[in-house]
Amino acid sequence: MRPRFLRQYELIERVRAYDPTADEALLNRAYVYAVRMHGSQTRASGDPYFAHPIEVAGILTEYRLDTASIVTALLHDVIEDTTATGADIAELFGEEVAELVEGVTKLSKLELTAEHTRQAENLRKFILAISKDVRVLMVKLADRLHNMRTLNFISKPAKRERIARETLDIYAPLARNIGCHRICTELEELAFEHLNPVARNAIMRRLEAMRTDQGRAVDQVSGEITRLLDKDAIPARVFGREKHPFSIWRKLQRKSIGFSQMSDIYAFRVIVDTEEDCYRALGLIHRNWPCIPERFKDFISTPKRNNYRSLHTTVVGPKGMRIEMQIRTEVMDRVAEDGVAAHWRYKNSSYGFDREAMEAEGGRDPLANLRQLVQVLEHGGDAEDLVEHAKLEMFLDQVFVFTPKGRLVSLPRGAMPLDFAYGVHTNVGDTTVGAKINGELKPLRTQLQNGDVVEIVRGPKPAVPPDWRSLAVTGRARSAIRRHIRQTEKEEYLRLGVSAMDQAFARVGKTRTGVSLRPAVDRFAVASEDELFDAIGRGRIMPADLLEALFPGLKDSDMAAVLGRRKIESGKEARQYVRGTGIPAGASIQFATCCNPVPGDRIVGIVADEKALDVHAIDCPTLEQYDERQDLWRDLHWSPEAERNTMARTRLRATIRNAPGVLGEACVAIGEAGGNIFNLRMHHRQDDYFDVDFDVDVRHARHATNIVAALRANPMIETVERARG
Repeated sequence: MRPRFLRQYELIERVRAYDPTADEALLNRAYVYAVRMHGSQTRASGDPYFAHPIEVAGILTEYRLDTASIVTALLHDVIEDTTATGADIAELFGEEVAELVEGVTKLSKLELTAEHTRQAENLRKFILAISKDVRVLMVKLADRLHNMRTLNFISKPAKRERIARETLDIYAPLARNIGCHRICTELEELAFEHLNPVARNAIMRRLEAMRTDQGRAVDQVSGEITRLLDKDAIPARVFGREKHPFSIWRKLQRKSIGFSQMSDIYAFRVIVDTEEDCYRALGLIHRNWPCIPERFKDFISTPKRNNYRSLHTTVVGPKGMRIEMQIRTEVMDRVAEDGVAAHWRYKNSSYGFDREAMEAEGGRDPLANLRQLVQVLEHGGDAEDLVEHAKLEMFLDQVFVFTPKGRLVSLPRGAMPLDFAYGVHTNVGDTTVGAKINGELKPLRTQLQNGDVVEIVRGPKPAVPPDWRSLAVTGRARSAIRRHIRQTEKEEYLRLGVSAMDQAFARVGKTRTGVSLRPAVDRFAVASEDELFDAIGRGRIMPADLLEALFPGLKDSDMAAVLGRRKIESGKEARQYVRGTGIPAGASIQFATCCNPVPGDRIVGIVADEKALDVHAIDCPTLEQYDERQDLWRDLHWSPEAERNTMARTRLRATIRNAPGVLGEACVAIGEAGGNIFNLRMHHRQDDYFDVDFDVDVRHARHATNIVAALRANPMIETVERARG
């Protein structure tokens, strides 16, 4: 038996029930047009495809949306799945509907390769669309909700999992962002059912086993709360509710506890008439039952960013039960369940979004959160970072802090001073050097608490250390930090590229004066000279290849000079040979003399100060003194240029038998293995043996190993090791 879908007259009756001014002719045309255009198309369930947009429209009538939104729901797939065009929609149904349909239309025609790139591009365009008109998001959420309700008809498990994961990662948080709790909860539960059916079924069985006993207790507690409020003449509706399986699962994961340790499987909602009654009811409950410390939250005086308002408290109630309570008015309850959709109503002979009523009820712009996501999109880096930052911005709960002038700033829970600084303005974040919390200087890794007064201490110019990425949790802050670091690194690589090119020119007796770089720009397919310098600095273009492009007639001897190995030395130019995250901009790189790292060694960096980075071999004993200062460590690796075209100095420590000619044999072995002895020191002389330190120029770590092996082959040489520490 096929599922029944809304008939034409039923849909119109639903809309007319809350909007007597609805344009019936427009609704009729849209309904007929959707049925005709989708024609014989079918869904995975076998139902006619047009049943889907009709059901999406039906979901939106439950939220009492305006006629344009309902028409958009009916037409939201026709551009993608039929021959209809945006121009057709505009001509038949008006520009407003055409723009909404365009915003909702799926972006399946994007031919992008990486899955993260596709997801990020879709997310980017979608959020830009919904930030202009929240109706786009409402239609899209209803579309996703109906798709999730019928997800079981899709035969491929991998596709079901992908859709469910996207729902949990993107659409449920978006619904929460605009306060649509009902949609958010159903999306989470449907996704949970497909992503982790074993866990969900286990929780369902535990809840079923609890319902008999707990159900009676819930009724008793509800009655007790009602009697308490009646006694003080506070009219209220009181009812208990069971947490949803996904909500329970999320709490079990977040707090790392077992099901039996959860004390708030059931919660109670107290609905009163006025805001004043909320506080009266709270005071009465706290006078009669002990309040559990740190479990009280006032979201009436400081609403959540999605306009959620309520009082939350947990008390020890009758028979020692922990009782979690939410106290709110009818209006607050409607906004808590339906979010932005609660503010569509009939007013002044028209029906639509009532912004004035929303603001009068204490609400804020429902698109403010989405506009913050737009800033994340504008500053985001690659596709994977973009998706990650957007998720961070949508998922995290809130903490409320104040500026010194008393302005309230809402941030995700776990936020730190840099999140606050970037929340105020990007320039404030970029110039931050410290923070005062409640008048005291505090580290930038301090987590902000509700009620903190935060003052940012600023420097004269932007300075964003790479390790700041670990000192921020908001997508906005982390994307701005990453953007600044990318820009700083780009400038550094540009400088290194110019320096490497000038060195190559000098080796063949040339200068850049009067030389056009256009042949190299064309040959290496870069957009500009700056991109050419950047590629040289990063080691993607070798100086020899550059010279070949610019001076095709160079003699072999000249080219050999360029290809000759260069000495790796400490200083700012060493940036050509070492790569990694977190290298301070413009820093001088020093190769530690305690371990003398050479290309091929595993290396790490220690930030000596803002202008210097010490490079150590990973097995250097000196690193032990930094075990407690992980903030100073940097992950490093050698550049391709370092491993191909350089010489570096290492120290070999040998114990040699005291006999005539042995030291000479050691020197000959080093020379025959291709090493160049730069310095030699003898010490700890004894009657039978003496120790020698050879400072040797080698090409890479393998070359050093070969020299060590050659020395060990001499029976008069007792031991040979590379010096460490």
